[in-house]
Amino acid sequence: MIPVADAHCDFLYYMFHDNYSLKTVKEKQAVSLPMMRKGGAALQFFAAWVDPDMKTAPLQQCLWLIDAYYRMLEECASEGIVPFTKEFDPIGGKIGTVLTVEGGEAVMAQEENLRMLYRLGVRAMTLTWNATNELAHPAMSRLNRGLTKRGKAIVKEMDRIGMAVDVAHLSDAGIDDILSIATRPIFSSHTNARAVLSHKRSLTDRHIREIAKCGGVICINYFPPQLSKQPTACIDDIVRHIMHVVNVAGVEHVALGSDFDGMNEYPRDLKNWGDVPLLLDALLKVGLKEDDVRRIAYHNLRDYIVQFY
Repeated sequence: MIPVADAHCDFLYYMFHDNYSLKTVKEKQAVSLPMMRKGGAALQFFAAWVDPDMKTAPLQQCLWLIDAYYRMLEECASEGIVPFTKEFDPIGGKIGTVLTVEGGEAVMAQEENLRMLYRLGVRAMTLTWNATNELAHPAMSRLNRGLTKRGKAIVKEMDRIGMAVDVAHLSDAGIDDILSIATRPIFSSHTNARAVLSHKRSLTDRHIREIAKCGGVICINYFPPQLSKQPTACIDDIVRHIMHVVNVAGVEHVALGSDFDGMNEYPRDLKNWGDVPLLLDALLKVGLKEDDVRRIAYHNLRDYIVQFY
């Protein structure tokens, strides 16, 4: 089975708020050990998502989910769920994990908070989700505005300490600002190609090229409204976005970023981790070599994030 890496899921939010567990499967749960085993999971990024609708302070929300992450590791240690390291090897059924933050509100515009999150194990962070905050403006904003002064300072500090800058959910102007600041490779953990389907959260070909040029990866998500104009989406739609990025940036800059447990709808033939091999089969059927599918499925994302360890 081809090992698979996934750059984004929202399992931790539901672990904390709805008592999700990797060992059991609730009705709408997409990330679980049985399904991960079936799907060939080898590396999973777990996002601590800051909910802008909650009254609780963003940093406190983030700490709740970081605690959930470490409780998950303790609960599943005997199952081979381990923190990712430079030496990580999926042989033997181990699944490496990377802790990330979705929503720069978590640092409350303070470099001190950023450094503490890094010490707690966070290795990547988006500056925004779908709402404007102290750092930046999101892709879904009515106006295309970039980073604030504090946002630029936070990005410089992320760059200095070695925390990956994730441009998912960020405005076009914000991505331009980050590209002008960052000296390390940046990435987008869950996005799509705007040339395939026009959506504010998807990347332009120019940004796809520039992220690739700096050594980053573009991770394709499975969210139907970003995949197709049709009422439902399917694996073939995901393949179209992947192949477009392959053609624009090169196969070594494409990866997967499902957004599992972060969506209220799924492609009709890819509803959880267990269905991921169907996507890999579809990539082989459109003519990609097996080595290239292995790159997209695992090695590109692994080789990107290992730079931050």
